Amino acid sequence: ETMPKGKGAKGKKVTLKMAKNAVRVTQDGRRRLSLSNMGIVTFPKCLLKLTNIDELDLSRNLIQKLPDDIGNFRSLSWLDLHSNKLEAVPESIGKLMGLTHLNLCNNYLTSAGLPATLGSLSGLKSLNLGLNRLDALPPDMAGLTSLQELGLFDNLFIRLPEFVSMLSGLTKLNIKRNPLSCTEGDGADMMQDSSEPEEDMYLVTEGSLCSTCLQRCKEDREKKEKRRRTYDVWRIAGKK
Repeated sequence: ETMPKGKGAKGKKVTLKMAKNAVRVTQDGRRRLSLSNMGIVTFPKCLLKLTNIDELDLSRNLIQKLPDDIGNFRSLSWLDLHSNKLEAVPESIGKLMGLTHLNLCNNYLTSAGLPATLGSLSGLKSLNLGLNRLDALPPDMAGLTSLQELGLFDNLFIRLPEFVSMLSGLTKLNIKRNPLSCTEGDGADMMQDSSEPEEDMYLVTEGSLCSTCLQRCKEDREKKEKRRRTYDVWRIAGKK
């Protein structure tokens, strides 16, 4: 349940009393506060006194900056900040050790605005960074050992960050609509018949593919190998 939309350029002023009244308990017993789509421009500092909430939804607002002490939400497991105007995330985000879901999609985040402390969120299972202005990620994010879902779609990545392939638990990776270049690999494996159009290549671990996609990839690889062997036979025959 959400609170009523705010009126005026500054949106509705959120008071501690209003926030407390808006807290709801979910079916699984979590304390959830939803302040979505209220026209909030400045992060309500009074919320920092509600340190016992488990889920916080501030999506679809106009928030430009998060407070440096956002790490005070020690019990927070679910944080939704999608569709705001955030350009950076404070270092204290790394103190939210109980966080399992973090949605920062559809903001104005740049790579310089992502702190290395994101890598401290070892319990994080889902991270959505889609629809931002990112072209790199902090290498420390290799510490996200529990990550299962990662959204990087609609950004400025030319190449996939190296550590992503080392996230063994990753099952869903969305990198659509990025200016990715072809993956550099073994020269022989990258050989293509010049009469064929080049295709985009992405490096993924087998564990990140469903059984159907994995089988399709294997079949495609076998076809290319067969075509390459046939091409080599023709080339040898032509030299005789």
